[in-house]
Amino acid sequence: MALRVGTVPYLVARPLNLGLESEPGFEVAREVPARLVERLRAGTLDVALVSSIELFRAPGYGYIAGPAIAGRGYVASVQVFLRRPVGALRSVVLDPASRTSQALAQVVLARREAGIVFTEAPAGRDPRREAEERDSGGWLRIGDKALVEALTPGAPATLNPSAAWAEDTGLPFIFALWIVRPGVELRAEHLAAFDRARARGSAAIDALSREAARDWALPFEPCRKYLAEECLYDLGQELETSLLRFRDEAARLGLCRGDILPHRIASEDRPCPA
Repeated sequence: MALRVGTVPYLVARPLNLGLESEPGFEVAREVPARLVERLRAGTLDVALVSSIELFRAPGYGYIAGPAIAGRGYVASVQVFLRRPVGALRSVVLDPASRTSQALAQVVLARREAGIVFTEAPAGRDPRREAEERDSGGWLRIGDKALVEALTPGAPATLNPSAAWAEDTGLPFIFALWIVRPGVELRAEHLAAFDRARARGSAAIDALSREAARDWALPFEPCRKYLAEECLYDLGQELETSLLRFRDEAARLGLCRGDILPHRIASEDRPCPA
C-alpha cells in the first residue's frame, strides 16, 4: 500500500517536497494546511507537512526529526498586515488556511496588546476584505499570497509574527514539519525518500526562486532571499526546543494542550539526542 503524503501547495514547501511524488510507494496530495490537518485526523493521509500546532492538539502523533519549515526572524510568507498600529489594533482577522500561523499571531500579539480580539475569516473569504468590512485593525495572511502582497510596492505596514517570536524568545519558529498520524510506522526507505526530497530542494533553490519571480512578476533577489535566507529547513536539536516552547506559549492562551509530548521519529542518519 502506498504511503499517503500531504503537503502544502506553497513555494516555501518546495525545498522539502521536491520530487516526492516520484518516489516509489508514495502517493502525494497538495492542499492548504487546515485541510491537511482534517485529512490526518480522518486517516486519509498518513504523513503531512502540516501546521506544527497540530502536534499539541491531539495525542499520538509523531514527527520526522530534522526537516521542517522554520524561520529565525522575518519570514515574508506569514504577515499581519496593519490598518492601525500595534497597541491600537483592537481586533485582527485571521487567515483560515493555517492553524499554526493563527496561533503564532495570537501569541505574539497578546504580548503587545491587551484585550485584542481575533476572528477567523470564513473559508474562501479574503482576510483583508473581511478586516476592512469589520473595521479590524489588521489581518493575518499566509503563503504565497502573503509573500506577494508584502513585496508589492505600496504594501501596508506589517508586524511579522516570526520576527516577533524570535525577539520574544530568542528561538526560531517552526511553522510546519512532517507529522505522522497515530498507528503509522515509517520504514527506513520512507525516511530516506524524505531526505532525498530535501536534498533535491536544497540544490534547486535558485531555480525555484527564478520560477517564483517569473510567475509573480517579482524581482529575483527577494524570492531567493526568502527561500535561501529567511526560511530554514533543518534545525537540528533546536527543533524540539522550539516546538515545546511554542506548545507552552500557545497552551497558556488555551490554543492547544500543554501535556502532549509527541514521538520523535529519527532515521539512522538522524539519531534522537541522548
